[in-house]
Amino acid sequence: MSSENNSDEIPINIISEKQTDSENAPEESSNKTVEELTKLLDEEKAKVSEYEDKLKRILADFENQNKKTQSDIEKGVNTKVDEFILDFLKIYDDFIRAKEVLSGNKINSDGLDSILKNMDSLLKKYHVIPIESLGEIFNPNLHEAISIIADPDLDDNTITKEIRKGYISHERVIRPTLVEISKKG
Repeated sequence: MSSENNSDEIPINIISEKQTDSENAPEESSNKTVEELTKLLDEEKAKVSEYEDKLKRILADFENQNKKTQSDIEKGVNTKVDEFILDFLKIYDDFIRAKEVLSGNKINSDGLDSILKNMDSLLKKYHVIPIESLGEIFNPNLHEAISIIADPDLDDNTITKEIRKGYISHERVIRPTLVEISKKG
């Protein structure tokens, strides 16, 4: 017999010559048959399979929890960024109204134009884009209608006036456009 250990070989207890016959009897009865060893092996394989399944489920749960945590963090950050942008847009709207008043009164607004240009660059840098609405068909995902006018020349729900500009940030509407829409009759 080779000294290498093959998985097909069954371990054999060697009884030394020094052992008496009374010592041999219990030892032989403790030796397991091939069927018993096969049964034990199958049981151990079943346990291993069960533990592997549990490990896979725990790993999947961990990955799902990790994704959820990451999503919650991103959502929290996006919420705070959106709040900041909304506050910034209120100031931006005030600057636009001031420019309109100055332009309407024929007052030089070059300094204000420069500030608005910088603000536009900042919005663009952070992927905040205006929602273009004038002449478009009303979309409740992008617009909020606050008035309706009768106009037989326009299709129903055509946006005739933007009352307040809306904005999208990272493919999310952070502020819908307030609009006036048309009805035929």
